[in-house]
Amino acid sequence: MLTGIQIAVIGGDARQLEVIRKLTQLDAKLWLVGFEQLDHAFTGAVKEKLKDLNMSTIDAIILPVPGTGTEGGIETIFSSEEVVLTEEILKKTPSHCTIYSGITNAYLDKITKNANRRLVQLFERDDVAIYNSIPTVEGTIMMAIQHTDYTIHGSNVMVLGLGRVGMSVARTFHSLGAHVKVGARKSEDLARITEMALTPFHIKDLEEKIQDIDICINTVPYPVVTAAVLANMPPHTLVIDLASKPGGTDFRYAEKRGIKALLAPGLPGIVAPKTAGKILANVLAQLLRNDLSGRMEDTP
Repeated sequence: MLTGIQIAVIGGDARQLEVIRKLTQLDAKLWLVGFEQLDHAFTGAVKEKLKDLNMSTIDAIILPVPGTGTEGGIETIFSSEEVVLTEEILKKTPSHCTIYSGITNAYLDKITKNANRRLVQLFERDDVAIYNSIPTVEGTIMMAIQHTDYTIHGSNVMVLGLGRVGMSVARTFHSLGAHVKVGARKSEDLARITEMALTPFHIKDLEEKIQDIDICINTVPYPVVTAAVLANMPPHTLVIDLASKPGGTDFRYAEKRGIKALLAPGLPGIVAPKTAGKILANVLAQLLRNDLSGRMEDTP
């Protein structure tokens, strides 16, 4: 149980509703910021504006999966008001206050470090990333079907990166009958791709290997699908970029060449928000139980 723990849930999408539901069931006291347009009421949760919230009582802050923008803005689909998290706000919290976010950026790293507050990135955890790869793969399949006029079965599919998402994507498209090539850099990843009965190649050879591809799925959060790569790509190729914003594709040049390139981060929150929310809720409940209670006991 989380009895006595006060948590500020700031912004987010439909995934946060599952987080709120789970934490109220565990008897936490929740303050919901950026939810004034939400019709549903949760017992034990109070809607509040950030400027009116008594931060000195807050034991944990839960941010949306993207965290904050580059200037502190927080996405709030249940509010029309601007919500900005600042260093000054964090400094008003107790020293044990922990901030939970899906991912981070330079701004969020800076304000949490300056405020001397612990930041937990949920998507750095293997369990979250692996569970989350399931709705990500389903969303990728949906996009591939919607934006092509040929079947996945028998098509030439390229997956860039063999991380937790890349591995699930490659395996699933292979099981659907696609001819799957996977690009990676590490020798152990190339060996794993071979073991999975897929076709491996080193990413440095991408310009050559892209020439017969129908669907290119990128999971690498760096510029890999460059203008030079796009120039060698068949004009009918569909590019689905799953990497976090701004992705790893030169979208400007793709548009110039007439290649359909789609940036699709956060697919779980779009195609399966309930499932994705439950994944986050279960992990957050475990972290709050195991970590925060001990830190609160150590706080003078």
